[in-house]
Amino acid sequence: MAQAVKVVAITGASSGIGAATARRLAADGHRLFLGARRTDRLEALTEEIAAAGGSAAFQRLDVTDAADVRAFVSAARERYGRLDVVVNNAGVMPLSPLEALRVDEWDRMIDVNVRGVLNGIAAALPVMRAQGGGHFVNLASVGAYEVSPTAAVYCATKFAVRAISEGLRQESTGNIRVTLVSPGVTESELADSISDPAAREAMQTYRAVALPASAIADAIAYAVSQPAQVDVNEIVVRPAASAQ
Repeated sequence: MAQAVKVVAITGASSGIGAATARRLAADGHRLFLGARRTDRLEALTEEIAAAGGSAAFQRLDVTDAADVRAFVSAARERYGRLDVVVNNAGVMPLSPLEALRVDEWDRMIDVNVRGVLNGIAAALPVMRAQGGGHFVNLASVGAYEVSPTAAVYCATKFAVRAISEGLRQESTGNIRVTLVSPGVTESELADSISDPAAREAMQTYRAVALPASAIADAIAYAVSQPAQVDVNEIVVRPAASAQ
């Protein structure tokens, strides 16, 4: 049986997991509203999806700005008439040892990885309540379950996303579904934000067995495709060759 067509808003959609998820969900027939700061990439992606027969639109989005996120959600609803799924995907990962005291980078991770998810929930939850249902898909990491050197703050933000997602699930029984997707090492541009030389070098070795972003997109598509009475709460996706 064909799954119902849904309106899906994706943050951080200009590259990596966000872009791969857009391609996969568009191929499944869903209607997409894409957000990120790099509008040139969003424009190219929406044109690619349209050329393949899909439906997508975009708007510039800074997830750290609550008003910007509200405007993004409102625009998605105005364009398509409803909003069924929000994929809170935007994230940054500038790893460094705590003793390096890169406080600006800590603040950036908290703003994007935690406040960005909260802003997405705050903007979309009233819409979903009013229309009688919806689905949040929040991107965490295997770092939501373990901590490693140079990643303490990053892991803390992902632990927070896991806690927020579980709290939202417990408070939303009935018509709001919540899925936490935690990728292991995956091909993306996250590592490009690592300014600490030692952490950057260690990440290059760690990423030798990286999954394609499409593998995470497939996991998201699985959760989105389930019938309304099924809530897939947590998915952890790791490379088979990875111990972490």
